[in-house]
Amino acid sequence: MERDEPGSVSDLFWAVARRLRHTSRETLAPWDVTPSQLRALGTLMRHGAARPGALAKHLGIAPRSATEVVDALEQRGLVRRETDPDDRRATLVVVTDAGRELAAAVRKARATETDRAFAGLPDADRAELERLLRRLLAEWEPSAEDPPVGRH
Repeated sequence: MERDEPGSVSDLFWAVARRLRHTSRETLAPWDVTPSQLRALGTLMRHGAARPGALAKHLGIAPRSATEVVDALEQRGLVRRETDPDDRRATLVVVTDAGRELAAAVRKARATETDRAFAGLPDADRAELERLLRRLLAEWEPSAEDPPVGRH
């Protein structure tokens, strides 16, 4: 085995993850959006409007970091802050039409890159990889104690 060649499952996993991160950065470049911003946008699209604190917990980041992400998205018109109708003292972060359009474009570009990245795998191997990745994700599903994202 060559010195730089990954050997263990862990090494292989992280080598693939690094390559995917690099490809993701290249894919996101035309939209000038960071992975953190895209994750926040995706979370809001999947779960609906959310208070910044709930968004921070869902993303696993500090509330201050979530505020910075939301500020950047808001400056670009991808999200807006609204008063929570259930509690006028609270603010909700809501995805705008521009945010939905950007997310759809990025999702399409990422799907194309993913297809390219895994094109060399036979269908059976792709299906097995998908099965294994779903199993790993299921192991890490949030617990019942984790706060829901979305309106309270």
